[in-house]
Amino acid sequence: MALPAFFDLAPRITLRDPLAALLGASDDGLLVYGYADAVRLAGHSCPTVAGAWLMARAALRALYPDAPAERGGVSVQMGAPEQEGTTGVVGQVLTLVTGAAAANGFHGIGGRFVRQGLLRYATDPMPGVRFQRRDTAQAVTVELDLSRVPPAPGLRERMAEALAPSATADQRRAFGELWQDRVRRLLLEHADDPAVVRVEAPA
Repeated sequence: MALPAFFDLAPRITLRDPLAALLGASDDGLLVYGYADAVRLAGHSCPTVAGAWLMARAALRALYPDAPAERGGVSVQMGAPEQEGTTGVVGQVLTLVTGAAAANGFHGIGGRFVRQGLLRYATDPMPGVRFQRRDTAQAVTVELDLSRVPPAPGLRERMAEALAPSATADQRRAFGELWQDRVRRLLLEHADDPAVVRVEAPA
């Protein structure tokens, strides 16, 4: 599977997972995730997947400024119901990174390493996504503003061409490259842009 080269240039996320250490998946418990992991989970790469990746990264850096974040050590409160828009896709990416899972998550071992119920969806919409450390109760809310990274000119027209039954391989390829250009700009040029990824501590 040939992935765009810029995937390897996107920010990576290093986590410490005590469950991985216990079960021998990692000698030191450290796991390094790359954007390609999120793409493989979602089955595609888009601004939503990339934005969720950056939201997770920003929240964990704020909550664990001096050491790798603990996977499974954070609860996540989504800002919208699961079925609304792209909320479910974002939730899946956040589960991948943080370990926080919905009702279908890991039950734990001997009362430890529980991941089930750490990710919850809002009944009533609220701004952003709230991340909270389970050990210290420190929390941050992260919001994403993709309007700061607009699509390339002509994207809509190229999409229509690519979706047409008569589309050629070159037309589909041209659309895909143009689509990924926005993802590339988001990941490489705006990963640390506070106007795009806003992190706020609760008042």
